[in-house]
Amino acid sequence: MGDSIRVAIAEDSAILRDGLVQLLADRGFEITDAVSEAEGLRASIERDRPDVAVIDIRMPPSFTDEGLRAAIELRRRYPALGILLFSQYIETRYAAELLADDAAGIGYLLKDRVADVSDFCEALVRVASGGTALDPEVVTQLLGASKRLGSLSALSTRERQVLSLMAEGRSNAAIATTLVISEGAVEKHVANIFAKLDLPVSQSDHRRVLAVLRFLGS
Repeated sequence: MGDSIRVAIAEDSAILRDGLVQLLADRGFEITDAVSEAEGLRASIERDRPDVAVIDIRMPPSFTDEGLRAAIELRRRYPALGILLFSQYIETRYAAELLADDAAGIGYLLKDRVADVSDFCEALVRVASGGTALDPEVVTQLLGASKRLGSLSALSTRERQVLSLMAEGRSNAAIATTLVISEGAVEKHVANIFAKLDLPVSQSDHRRVLAVLRFLGS
């Protein structure tokens, strides 16, 4: 699955770090480095230039948001670098900042909610390829943190479901399968979402996701 994709890992838990290295290596990913703190990650990215970095948010020395701030810095320095945040926590302020400039190649998954290794690997491949992979709970928190909540309140329950799946990086066909509705119905929901949020409609799923995430980061 991960053939030719080069991955750097930043995770302070030695057991989880070693586990990720083994799981990804077994599935064909090339691990360029596995470090325990943000400073080591910066040096690693500069030296090895991987395709994507898996980064925990809370790392030494303060265990608050070092990983997320390092991700923002690395993204600005290396725009082509994929970033997959992998954390127990949702940090809306810096997450919105990371997503606001350009959400291409950005993911944010919650450790407790990743039930299948193959799902994690698929998300990693998607991010490395310039796509997005956001946990629905992260999207919900970002929606709640948005300053433009008035516009979002106009969305129906189904439209919010579609929006969350779009932000995960799902195609219209995948959304239709997940929600057990027709692809035509999904297209109508998507059009309604953009109309209600005053966002430009695009035929590209990826461009739609970027527009939504820019909105969330505003």
